[in-house]
Order: sequence, then C-alpha cells, then structure tokens
Amino acid sequence: MDLSQKRLFLLDLDGTVYLEESLLPGAAAFLEYVRRRGWAYRFLTNNSSRGVDAGLEKMHRLGIPARREEFLTAVEAAIHYLRVNRRPDDVYYAVGTESFCRQIAQAGFSLREEPAEDVTAVLVSFDTTLTYRKVEDACRLLARGADFLATNPDLACPTLFGFVPDCGSICQMIENASGRHPVFIGKPDPTMIRLAWAQTGYGPAETLMVGDRLYTDIACGVNAGVDTALVLTGEATAADAAVSPTPPTAVYQDMEALLDALRRAEKQEGVSCEANEE
Repeated sequence: MDLSQKRLFLLDLDGTVYLEESLLPGAAAFLEYVRRRGWAYRFLTNNSSRGVDAGLEKMHRLGIPARREEFLTAVEAAIHYLRVNRRPDDVYYAVGTESFCRQIAQAGFSLREEPAEDVTAVLVSFDTTLTYRKVEDACRLLARGADFLATNPDLACPTLFGFVPDCGSICQMIENASGRHPVFIGKPDPTMIRLAWAQTGYGPAETLMVGDRLYTDIACGVNAGVDTALVLTGEATAADAAVSPTPPTAVYQDMEALLDALRRAEKQEGVSCEANEE
C-alpha cells in the first residue's frame, strides 16, 4: 500500500478516534495533518443511538473542529437503503433510541410505537434504551411475517471498562427467539464509502478505510475495494487480523502510528520526486 497516494481517510469513531470521552493517541494530530494538506476525511460510524448533531457536539467537546458533512452514519445508510430498496408505503416498528426514531421519521418514513397490524418491517438499531417490551414486540411482529432489518452487525460497543452489547447482540437475542435473521444495512456494506466518494470526488485508489473492527470496518473497505488500516485501540487484535477472512492491508498500534507512517510515506515520495527530476 502506498500511503502517499491517499487523499480520503474514512475513519471509524468508537475505538478508533475516541473511547467514550477520551481521544485516542494521535487522533487529533492525524485529523489536523489531513486538514492542513487539503485532503478529506469522513467519520463512518455504525453507532445509530445518536444523531449527527450529537456526534458533532461530542467532537467539538473533545477539541476537534468537525463539520456536519464529515459524518456518515448507519442511520444515513439505513435511510438510503429504505429509499432505494423498500416500498414508499412500508410501515416500520423501530427498536431504537428516541434520536434514531426521530431521524427515521424526519426522513419521511412511517413508524409505529406499538406492534400494529400494518407494520411491514422491524428495524433494529443500537438501542441504549432497550426494554424487554421492545424485544417482545419485535418477536411478535416477526412471527406475523414482518421483514427483519438492522442498522449494523456490531456485537459490542467499546467503553473504558470493556464492551457493552451493540445492535448485533440485540439482533442475536431476537434471532434466537424468532428464528429470523436480519438484513444488516451499515458497515460492512460499502454504501457509506460510496456516499463519501460522491461527496468528495475521490475514488478507490485514493481512499483508506481505518477502523478497529475486522468484520465491519475492515470488511467494509474490502467490500468497497479500498486499502484498509486496522488500529489496535478497540476490538480486534493483531492475532485476530492474522486469521481474519477479511484481513487489513496494514495494522497500526493506533492513529499516532498511522500518522507516523503517513509522514514517512510523504517524505519518501518527496525524495523520489526530487530524484526523478534530477
């Protein structure tokens, strides 16, 4: 992989850029470096429990001057999927936070707060307000024949003390009870990467996908045909990467190590250009 050719950096958030309220080593410096070069980055997150406004506020709180257009979330991927692949008259029962449900409703989709007869699909997300009633309602609807959709397959969300159940784990509980398997929309599906290309004008050769999960972040990059970088500040280990069916192009200890490699690649490219000119 030639890092000196990369101009678009697609970054996971939880476990890659930060953990809860703490920036991870090198994250701020990496983002500043990309900004100063006039390149682009996008935050690609499967976290569907909060909206872009909340993500934007958090980045500002952590000292990162992020902009709204720099966020691509599993909620946006879900909205894109529903518009392209579902019928306009579909009705949804959402297992999600108030923020998630509000975003889906504001996008023009019909939601029910109860397991109504007209519900055509159950839509599960990373629900930090999950109740047993929501799980029971979802199973009731799936038993009636409603479709089963989910924003992302992540099993766990990283925290400072370890991990908590994410959307994938919620779906496994519902799947064990209902015998139904969901259609997952977010990473590793490459939709968010394609949206980033449409926004920035960059293409596959100029793109690097960076994340801490092999089966979502890295697999998303592989599915999109781009180079990938695994950072060891979240879920996956170097040993996991060595046996993964979707191995990363490169492995770095953290964003600081990736920044060092990027600087070396640029410096080497500059030396090579000077030598060619001579």
